[in-house]
Amino acid sequence: MTGTPEIFTGSFTRQEPIPEDAIDAAIAVMRSGRLHRYNVAADEIGEVAALEQEFAAYTGAKYALAVASGGYALGAALRAVGVEPGDRVLTNAFTLAPVPGAIAGVGAVPVFVGVTGALTIDLDDLAAKAGQARVLMLSHMRGHLANMDRLMQICDAAGITVIEDCAHTMGAAWRGRKSGRDGRIGCYSVQSYKHLNAGEGGLLITDDDEVMARAILLSGSYMLYGRHGTVPPDAAFEHAKYDVPNISGRMDNLRAAILRPQLARLDAQCAAWTERYRTVEAGLRGTAGVTVIERPDEESFVGSSIQFLLMDWPDAAVTEVVARCARRGVQLKWFGGTEPEGYTSRYDSWRYVPAAPLPATDRVLRATLDMRLPLTFTLEDCALIARIIRAEVGAVWQAGAADVTPA
Repeated sequence: MTGTPEIFTGSFTRQEPIPEDAIDAAIAVMRSGRLHRYNVAADEIGEVAALEQEFAAYTGAKYALAVASGGYALGAALRAVGVEPGDRVLTNAFTLAPVPGAIAGVGAVPVFVGVTGALTIDLDDLAAKAGQARVLMLSHMRGHLANMDRLMQICDAAGITVIEDCAHTMGAAWRGRKSGRDGRIGCYSVQSYKHLNAGEGGLLITDDDEVMARAILLSGSYMLYGRHGTVPPDAAFEHAKYDVPNISGRMDNLRAAILRPQLARLDAQCAAWTERYRTVEAGLRGTAGVTVIERPDEESFVGSSIQFLLMDWPDAAVTEVVARCARRGVQLKWFGGTEPEGYTSRYDSWRYVPAAPLPATDRVLRATLDMRLPLTFTLEDCALIARIIRAEVGAVWQAGAADVTPA
C-alpha cells in the first residue's frame, strides 16, 4: 500500500532575520538622523565608509565603493572603464536581466557568449568572439565559476577588460582568489536573495586608481570624495571631476549599518549554504535522467542555489516535473521557457538586444532547473526536498522513458 507523499512546507523566499547587532547598529543610525553617507561629523568615519574599508579588506582589493544596487554597480563599472554608446560588450547568454540591462543602459550592445553544460561561459566561444569587443561583462551566473585562469589568458591576449558580475559569488573563490579579483572590476549585490541582505544595494571593487575615482564621482560624490572609506590619490580625480557626470546611486548609512555585522559572518554563512547544497546534491546524484553539475576542485563555491539538468527531455516532460514538485511544495525554476517568468528569462527574451541563435546554449537552457536554498532551510529540509525531486523526476521518467531518453 502506497503511503501519503511527503510534502515540503517551507518557504523558498524567506530569509534569515537580520542579526540583532545589525538591528542595533541600524537603530543607532536612525537615532542619529545621519542617514546620508556624507552627513557625518568632522573626521568621523560613517557607516558606508567603514563598510567600504571592511569589504576592501575582505576581498583583498585596494578600493571598494558602496552603491544603491548591484545593477547600479554594473552600470557604473561600464562607464568607469570608458564604455560608450554603440560599443559592443561581450556577456554570458546565461545570466539574469540586470546584466544585459546594464549594458543597454549605457547605450552599448550586448554580444552573447554561449554557456556550457557546467553552466559557465563557453571559453571556446569567448575566444572565437574576442575580437568583437574590448570589454567582457562576465556573469558568474548562479554561483558557477569558469576556469578563470584560461578566461583571463583569452582576455589578456585580446586586450579585453573584464568586469565580473559577482552577484551570486560573494565569498566564492577560484584557486583561492576571491571572486571579483581577476577582472579589473568586481561588482556585487546585497539584495535580499544574495549573500548579504540589505534589501537592496551593491558594492564595486578595483585596484585601479582612475577607475575608482570615476566610479566614486559617478555615484554622486559631488566634491566630497575625500570622505570615502577607500580613496584614490587626489591626482586620480584631477581631470575626472570635471568630465564625469553625477549619476547618483549612493548607499546610505542605514543599509551599511545593517551590512557590516553580516560581512563579519559571511564566511560562516557561505559554508552553511554549501552544506545545504551538498545535501541536495547527494540526494539527486544517481537519479535516472538527471545530470548533476560537477564542481571543479579549483572552485570554492557558495551553494545559495542549486541547478541540475534534464538533458534532452521534451519541454512537456520538464514542465511536468516542475508542476509535480510544486504540488509537493518544492519550487523549481526552468530556464527553458519561451516566455519570461518572475526572475527567470533567456537571452532571446530580451528583445532590446540583437541575439544570434546559440543552439548549444539553447540545449543547455532547455535542460536547466534552478532552486534557491535559503539558510532558513535545515539539512533535514534539504534531504526532504531532494527526495521529492528524485521521486517526481522518477515518476515522469518511468511514465515516458522512451520519450525522455536522450537521442
